[in-house]
Amino acid sequence: MRITRSVAGRRRRTALVATTGLTVTALLLTGCGGSSDSDKGADADGNITLTLADFGQFGYKEAGLFEKYHELNPKITVKEDTTAEEKNYYPKLLQQLNSGSGLADVQGIEVGRIKEIVDTKADSFADLSQTIGVDEWVSWKAKQATAPSGAVIGAGTDIGPMSLCYNRELFEKAGLPTDRAEVAKLTEGGWEDFLALGEQYKKKAPEGTYFMDSASAMFNAVVSSSPEQYYDASGKPVYETSASVEKGWKLAAEAASKKLTQGLAQFEDQWQAALRKSTVATVVCPAWMAGQISTYAGDANKGKWDITSAPGNTSANWGGSFLAVPKSGKNVAEATKLVRWLTAPEQQAAVFKAIGVFPSNQGAYELPDVKNATLPYFNNAPIGQIYADGAKSIPEAVLGPKDGVIKDSISTQINNMEQRGTSPDDAWDAAVRTIDKAIG
Repeated sequence: MRITRSVAGRRRRTALVATTGLTVTALLLTGCGGSSDSDKGADADGNITLTLADFGQFGYKEAGLFEKYHELNPKITVKEDTTAEEKNYYPKLLQQLNSGSGLADVQGIEVGRIKEIVDTKADSFADLSQTIGVDEWVSWKAKQATAPSGAVIGAGTDIGPMSLCYNRELFEKAGLPTDRAEVAKLTEGGWEDFLALGEQYKKKAPEGTYFMDSASAMFNAVVSSSPEQYYDASGKPVYETSASVEKGWKLAAEAASKKLTQGLAQFEDQWQAALRKSTVATVVCPAWMAGQISTYAGDANKGKWDITSAPGNTSANWGGSFLAVPKSGKNVAEATKLVRWLTAPEQQAAVFKAIGVFPSNQGAYELPDVKNATLPYFNNAPIGQIYADGAKSIPEAVLGPKDGVIKDSISTQINNMEQRGTSPDDAWDAAVRTIDKAIG
């Protein structure tokens, strides 16, 4: 399968046990005692309401962290404004930044957008480099949010080390091993072995089921394992010549042609229904995906799923976010204290317990309740070990300002191959046209 344009020769180019009590360090991070004189959002009694805008599932509500923060800081109340899908959240954030109004005290930023924000809107956010423990995060996470001036505009929340989630019940019905070590062995050669396993599954698959949910998810996993993805180190878009993009595209096209995938757009209603009805046997699983699966597959499927290492023991990061503090806020000092507390090891461990997203703060890795964690929903999979091992060897990837646009455009065309039978060549040409229009 070629990855160039049809025109000859032309190439161009997104749960566990936390500590039962807060450490002395964590208590210091709360900023107990009320608001700062620099904050102008307090009422007559000194009470402040901090707003935090985010998307998807950051896990703070599920972990009870806003209530805990209020207990530690009685004059501070935190209200969360969550947008279900990041693709709807981000355009609104850009509009608010451009107009200079409507911003929350704290704004979430997805990793696929952070480079664009750093390049174009860094001056709109407070520099956290002196107030947040930047050296506590995995090194590449801090670099992603660092502007040329040295300002750090976002505190790392989670990262997405890669694994593979699989439905043990469907594997058993298809005559495949269900033990996580045996499944890992079957795919130890990499994503090519994963597709070969898919063909085995297809031979005896229960009626109406598919080996994987989405070929675009596999594409993202393949690309995410490479230092060079959609841009090179100079900032030039290289998605048309990127070896990782080419490999991911070919594998996705093969999966679509062999009907190994249900061709679902992840997180949409049909995808959620597929998890609930157990029609997909595998989902490529960055750490945060476990929470999505358990939520939408529901209690009826508890214990039917398991987690093993990614094919080829791939070290990759897919996803992750940041918390940023707009300079225009009325509560900048208190918002910064909140961000510092939310991204401290103890709180990241609490979020990991609640929804399974893996901390970017390395201090959390040494907490026994993270290091030795298992996930009951997934047959007690040792996710603390699985994700920590993956996090330590993730390559430092080059990010570009339009990574999210490029990834979304390619994913849309992969879905067209799956659902509409679009040829790989036509789908690639359509992706390139969309991307070129978007990035200029």
